[in-house]
Amino acid sequence: MAVQTFNLPDPGEGLVEADIVSWKVQVGDEVSTNDIVVEIETAKSLVELPIPWAGKVTQLLVDEGATVEVGSPIITVDVAGAASSEPSEVTTPSAEEPEERTPHLVGYGAAPAQTARRARKGASAVPAAAPAPPAPAAVAAPPAPAPAAPEVGARPVERAATPPAAGGKVLAKPPVRKFAKDHGVDLSTVAPSAESGIVSRADVERHLANGAVPASDSAPVVASASSQERETRIPVKGVRKFTADAMVASAFTAPHVTEFVTIDMTATMELVDRLRSDREFAGLKVTPLTVLAKALCVAVKRNPGINSSWAQKPDGSAEIVQKRYVNLGIAAATPRGLVVPNIKDADAMSMRDLAQALGELTATAREGRTPPGDMSGGTITITNVGVFGVDNGTPIINPGEAAILCFGAVRKMPWVVTDADGNDTIVPRHVTQLSLSFDHRMVDGDLGSRFLSDVAALLQDPSRALVWG
Repeated sequence: MAVQTFNLPDPGEGLVEADIVSWKVQVGDEVSTNDIVVEIETAKSLVELPIPWAGKVTQLLVDEGATVEVGSPIITVDVAGAASSEPSEVTTPSAEEPEERTPHLVGYGAAPAQTARRARKGASAVPAAAPAPPAPAAVAAPPAPAPAAPEVGARPVERAATPPAAGGKVLAKPPVRKFAKDHGVDLSTVAPSAESGIVSRADVERHLANGAVPASDSAPVVASASSQERETRIPVKGVRKFTADAMVASAFTAPHVTEFVTIDMTATMELVDRLRSDREFAGLKVTPLTVLAKALCVAVKRNPGINSSWAQKPDGSAEIVQKRYVNLGIAAATPRGLVVPNIKDADAMSMRDLAQALGELTATAREGRTPPGDMSGGTITITNVGVFGVDNGTPIINPGEAAILCFGAVRKMPWVVTDADGNDTIVPRHVTQLSLSFDHRMVDGDLGSRFLSDVAALLQDPSRALVWG
């Protein structure tokens, strides 16, 4: 047997670091090849890392919540059947073995033939304060009551690495553990309010509000109840940091122009109702966004210059790269910040395919499971602020693109309708607003206006797609 060190792999997409979100194993656990051992957050998404060997976990080298550079050691495993007893270090496969490299951190060892993913080993995680020799078998936690329906994004309850003074293990979820660590609170001193004995964030906040002194090796910090109630400090890292940097770069690099249009969406809403009852769309979520996505793709064909990017050449000159495909980005709000995954080759999809792709994309994004590859290569983006009841906005262009379309709330409003004889009547109609922000280096007012007008015309009369598309 030999101790192997697993280093943080390169997640690709130019990323150089990641945050340790939660450990899926603890010291002393037995693992098999390709078992998931840790969940990390890159600047673009959450990723689960498999271990490339079978053996016993000997050390967890990094605490949960820590930021780790690519190539840094994070866990050691005593590998069964190894030829040498000397410790060795294994990272991602080298450039000399490209056939072993997979792009999205989905296993570096040979996996047994199977169709379903192997079940995780160990439902609990133990953050390691420092490298330590293998620990004795952990004391089993008392049986928990039958769980309710799982909350999206919820993680397994974990056991603390250090037992409380009274003995036993402290139960707390990873976000609570990190919150306590950020505020210098020893979880073993916090009294849980739940019958299950699990320490919640509210328990930690109550502990701080009662005037608890944070446990720290540095100078003592006095926490007052008023300061804890009035301010919450959230570290800017991971997806949120990446988004912030990208938005600042876009705002100060691309000269933004925004145009607006208000339209009658009644025909589109009637189409959505028909599609929802169509058996071809059974099991799919059809929304006005589905029709908008199709309308945008048709309008791009009529105005290809809107689907471009700005490229700086090595000699200092620049060129506009016009794309003959549409990788449609959909801005999605998630607990970890704004992400913009994209649907590859959306222009080649039918309405049904778009409905399915949109459903899968948004569900994956909200769970924080979007792979890095789905976050790159976008050509034009839709941001749907209407889901929040907002009428409109002036969105910032996604870096590397020429335009972003903002879709506002659809409301019933009085609208002037002119009949064939020229008579005007005020009737209730479904009305919405669209706004288009574009990069004025690539898109002038004429092109931007024609594109926005075409999208509006398609939403007012979806049958035009049969003629234009």
